[in-house]
Amino acid sequence: MTRASLEKEPHEVAAMFDGVARRYDLTNTVLSGGQDRMWRRETRHALGLKPGERVLDLGAGTGVSTFELAKSGAFAVGVDLSIGMLQAGHAKRPTVSLLAGDALALPFADETFDAVTISFALRNVSDTEAALREMARVTKPGGRLVVCEFSHPTWRPFRGAYMGYLMRALPQVAKRVSSNPDAYVYLAESIRAWPDQEGLSARIAASGWRKVAWRNLTGGVVALHRGFRI
Repeated sequence: MTRASLEKEPHEVAAMFDGVARRYDLTNTVLSGGQDRMWRRETRHALGLKPGERVLDLGAGTGVSTFELAKSGAFAVGVDLSIGMLQAGHAKRPTVSLLAGDALALPFADETFDAVTISFALRNVSDTEAALREMARVTKPGGRLVVCEFSHPTWRPFRGAYMGYLMRALPQVAKRVSSNPDAYVYLAESIRAWPDQEGLSARIAASGWRKVAWRNLTGGVVALHRGFRI
């Protein structure tokens, strides 16, 4: 199976992630040098979840992020487009609530959730603004959004080294640990093409969210963007 194109057709993206599902969690931990655990923890903290609240984890994949969110005591529901990822998640984490769904047409009523989050998946949606509006639809007024996504390192020398890693070293490492190394070439290309912190902030603010702010993690390799439902 080849990698998805940057046109991000849903069936291509789903098929690509079906192909990497078996070793997806391991590959992410290796490629990030273990930083993925910290990124998930910081996302949970940024959401400020309370016991009894409902949180939607969009693009949940195998549910490792959903499992992290549930540590807060909130009821966490994970949704993903890839059936392969969901099947892998059910096998690894049978107690986590995982559902199949499309970010552009979520299977929930208006104002269902107290908070919504998406980690490393907004980049893979064909219409970013439409997905952000759909997340706003299912969130209660005043509810929180946190987007955890790859971004642009703020220190120029580091940014150059990081981009070199993405385009050269990452695919080579992926060949050793991933069940579909070609998919990680797409992922590297999609990261490079993604807007910077300010650019994503503007998109979020234009899609039904207010008080949008961001915080860099790992020198800007990842950024947490938070907003509140209008």
